[in-house]
Amino acid sequence: MSRFRQRAVLTGCVLAAVLAAAGLFVTDYGIDPDLWLTGLALGFLALLAALDPWLHRKRAAGLATDDNLDAAASALARALHAQWNEECHARGLREHLLDLHWSAVRGEPGHSDAVVRAFQRTPRMVFLGEPGAGKSTTAMLLTIGLLDRLVDGPVPFLLPLSTWNPEAEDVRTWMTRRLYEDHPALRNTELYGSYAGDLLVEQRRIFPVLDGLDQIPAERRADALDRINRAFPGSHPLVLTCRTAEFAESAATVPNAQVVELQPVDLEEVAGYLRSVSDPVGAARWEPVFLHLRDEPDGRLAEALSTPLAVWLAGVVYGYGEPSELLDRTRFPDRFAIENHLADLLVGGAFGDRGVAHQARASQVWPREKAARWLAFLAGEMRRRGVRELGWWELRRSVGSTWLALLGAVALGLIGGFGVAWLMAYASTPELAPITGLAAGVAVAVAALYASGHRVPKPRLGVWRSLVVVSGVLGTAAGLVFGALYGLSAGLVVGLGIAVAVALRFGLGSTAELSHPSSPKWTMARDRIAVWTGSLVLAVVFGAAAGLVFGPKQSGMVGLGLACGLMLGFTLSVLHLRWWWFTVARIWLALRGKLPWELMVFLEDARKLGVLRQAGAAYQFRHALVQDRLAGDRAAPVRSDAELA
Repeated sequence: MSRFRQRAVLTGCVLAAVLAAAGLFVTDYGIDPDLWLTGLALGFLALLAALDPWLHRKRAAGLATDDNLDAAASALARALHAQWNEECHARGLREHLLDLHWSAVRGEPGHSDAVVRAFQRTPRMVFLGEPGAGKSTTAMLLTIGLLDRLVDGPVPFLLPLSTWNPEAEDVRTWMTRRLYEDHPALRNTELYGSYAGDLLVEQRRIFPVLDGLDQIPAERRADALDRINRAFPGSHPLVLTCRTAEFAESAATVPNAQVVELQPVDLEEVAGYLRSVSDPVGAARWEPVFLHLRDEPDGRLAEALSTPLAVWLAGVVYGYGEPSELLDRTRFPDRFAIENHLADLLVGGAFGDRGVAHQARASQVWPREKAARWLAFLAGEMRRRGVRELGWWELRRSVGSTWLALLGAVALGLIGGFGVAWLMAYASTPELAPITGLAAGVAVAVAALYASGHRVPKPRLGVWRSLVVVSGVLGTAAGLVFGALYGLSAGLVVGLGIAVAVALRFGLGSTAELSHPSSPKWTMARDRIAVWTGSLVLAVVFGAAAGLVFGPKQSGMVGLGLACGLMLGFTLSVLHLRWWWFTVARIWLALRGKLPWELMVFLEDARKLGVLRQAGAAYQFRHALVQDRLAGDRAAPVRSDAELA
């Protein structure tokens, strides 16, 4: 659905609701409510027919044309540019960025400021380095730089390889799946034609920037690299990052690629960075450490502070601390002890009320002890599942599937059953209220139990993708039932209301264009909009129906109908949405003290403070070392996220 059609549908829904209310309650001019509602319902369906994308499907039924793909690639580039620029700003890389240098197996050495020029000379690059050497940051900066300069040519698409299972799907199939997951507007056949995402990958209008080959299990790594080479042969652009030792163990190569290895950070660069992120008092505390680094440029401390990760950790941890403790050889005998110490203190340095310089970025002050406990729980759950990405919709995995289903079903059953019983208690047959409420509650609970373990299949091409057909059929069915029970006016109100609710759900659930960068907040917002839209529409429907059925003298019934309709509409709207099951899991875990009540606010603040980073619609810990240390000393072998799908 194009943006014009989407806005027209939403405007038509609002007008239908306003005109229906006017015809019902403004009766001074002798308006017949039944005639008014009948004409309004027919007019609304005619409007939907004029706007229905399915009825105009012939124009978009074929494969995406070159013009469609040009438009899709251009829009995708803008969305990715906004997404990674925002992430770069959140990580503080605009204000403070270490200049990384690399040596090349073949070719000239380089540095991070010239990474785009290096890629333009050789559009196939492999970045190697030790853990924390800045490989992911370099890949992100390269992606942003290429998008800055993009005029024509393929669009760089940065992806974490931890989400790919080479045994389950081809690399191009995986890229296509991630493309649709992060940018669902590519399914908009009216704007971009059919199979736009598939064709962008197949015609190589996007090229992969693959981060973290080392995150693929060792026994699959060589096969994964072979699959990547076959999917993107030597003449096509490609970027790959991997730890040095793991790349060597794979005993494989990337044809025609410039293989570069990120070098340790220069000690003068380290001193300049730590001074820049500290206030004058904090910078003075670092001077004994700087003197030690000059005296022992090859010592354990210099070795530990040779990576951007360790330098950044030190800046956060000792923003208001005493860094000279790092000189204690007994406590910190080698670089690994220092790195682990810095990772262990990250949460305490980022959170709390100690006045850390970048604390002002957060929306509120979170207690350090609780923040550490919450993040340790999330890290432990990720380690248990063997993944590196934290998608909000996956929180349900932290609650047993049976227990989650029971909690969600009972909650929805109580809400729906109470709403129906409350309305029936004041109806013409109050003695049936308990039985009716119980029956409705059981029906909703059973539907919720079914929905908890089943995903709703995406609708295929066919008449049931038609906006006017679905709205008309559901509205007519509901109208006939209520008309038979409570009269023609009530049936018309309910039928029109259901049709408006379906049309609203269709319009709001359709991502019109690739205009918004993917993020956890955005993907959750789409689910929430669908929930509250359906709830409010059904609240108005039941309120108006109650007013018609019980008469204007019982004005309290209108309010009661609104309240009961809101509850029933909520239960029907959330059944198959990820947001509901996330909310059930979040509330249950918050009641047990495992997570905060405002979980998404906390995660976003953790990102702003540098503990987390964002990758599309999911979060990741700033580095695998941080996740592993929060989860405990013993790290489980990391599997591909795709294995759990």
